[in-house]
Amino acid sequence: MASKNPRRPNVLFILSDDQGPWAMNCAGTWELKTPNLDRLASTGIRFNNFFCASPVCSPARASILTGQMPSQHGVQDFLRRGNSAELSSDGERIQYLKGRQTYVQILSDSGYDCGLSGKWHLGDAVVPQVGFEFWDVHQSGSGDYFHAPMFNDGESYYADGYVTDVFTDNALEYLSSQIVSERPFCLNVHYTAPHAPWGREQHPEDLYDEYRSNCEFESVRWDPLHVNHLAKEGAAGSIGRDEEERKDLLSGYFAAITAMDSNIGRLIDWLEANDLRESTLIVFTSDNGMNMGHHGIWGKGNGTYPPNMFDTSVKVPTLLSMPGRIPTGEVSNDLLSHYDLMPTILEFAGVSASEKLEDRPGSSFVSSMIGQSGAKPKPVVVHDEYGQTRMIRTDSKKYVHRYPSGPNEFWDLNNDPEETVNQIGNPAFYNDISELRSRMEEWFGLYTEPQRDGSRQNVKGKGQLGLIDNSKEAFAQDVQYLRDS
Repeated sequence: MASKNPRRPNVLFILSDDQGPWAMNCAGTWELKTPNLDRLASTGIRFNNFFCASPVCSPARASILTGQMPSQHGVQDFLRRGNSAELSSDGERIQYLKGRQTYVQILSDSGYDCGLSGKWHLGDAVVPQVGFEFWDVHQSGSGDYFHAPMFNDGESYYADGYVTDVFTDNALEYLSSQIVSERPFCLNVHYTAPHAPWGREQHPEDLYDEYRSNCEFESVRWDPLHVNHLAKEGAAGSIGRDEEERKDLLSGYFAAITAMDSNIGRLIDWLEANDLRESTLIVFTSDNGMNMGHHGIWGKGNGTYPPNMFDTSVKVPTLLSMPGRIPTGEVSNDLLSHYDLMPTILEFAGVSASEKLEDRPGSSFVSSMIGQSGAKPKPVVVHDEYGQTRMIRTDSKKYVHRYPSGPNEFWDLNNDPEETVNQIGNPAFYNDISELRSRMEEWFGLYTEPQRDGSRQNVKGKGQLGLIDNSKEAFAQDVQYLRDS
């Protein structure tokens, strides 16, 4: 059956969608019920300072799979065209990661059986790609939670039921097929939860009603609307302008997370029932962070223009669990990023791929996580990018640079951890700003392919329309501020 060797473990990679780093009970949001995420935290490590590579879905997902930055792999905004149901103007389905090496492909080449259940949103959703063999995916990547459009190995169908349950049902069907396999498996379960929509009709009504009736959402920060907030379709239904709207949206958001948490419990239960828990590495993270009123934003990096790099947008909830190999009940404050996951997963799997990772910024954190002697020094900075907006962050400082001419930001995180006062004009920090900018530019110089250099692309946060090509505009330009709508 599937691997029972903890030195060549199975991998269960669970990815949520638009889940803020704060949005778990074990992360301090006491009103939110997440017993199974808390269960993973108690049987593994919870990471307080884990970052996405870009605070929007498609670029972040591409970076998880490839270990590359958006300015390398070329996916720099959420993908509006080329997915499947949403075809590009010439009817082409676009494989945005074609020719890019992924950790899934490396695992597949080394003997793993690899499957994907859930959200893809990296172009052509019809056919399996990047090393996956099992392929049962959402056609576009977001939308209604009931009757969702899906593809199973090229065949179109509509999901019968709540899509979070359906993704899990399909994943469990795949897992059951692995019982008779002699190969270890790598199963990716990519939920659309808790991405909008958040209406009562979209989620289990009992969960929604329980939160709406009994929760005051005192654990969730709520600031005045951000001056650069972008307009959204049906903005009145997706922005908490007053207390009642806010409670409506947070009830749906919380219900989506609790429903997903219950399904994550089903996956853990299956592993335990089949004696695979101690030989399966479970990774849980989200594609990007999320503001649900934090900083006056209802969204992530592209909730504003120019894009924001607040910690609530760029930090992601992250848990790693494998009893017997990973310490239990610990909390790590190391600065880590999605681009570190590829080398970490490969090292856990015992797959040698160092020569294939030389052009990637990440490094494995296995040795520091499990407390091995001679562990590599912990990273002291992380980087993020979203088009012309780039970030460098240490444990105490953050610098955000926007090409070509700003506005830029400097945050003194020691004295202002909530990022309320931009210190970019404070002479006391000029040396810090200069040093961080130089380090940032040197780093991105190492991990940028010139044709895909995000600092030179006109990314407005409204979607990517095709592959980056100098002969045509690759990014939508239809920006509208909420203040003007």
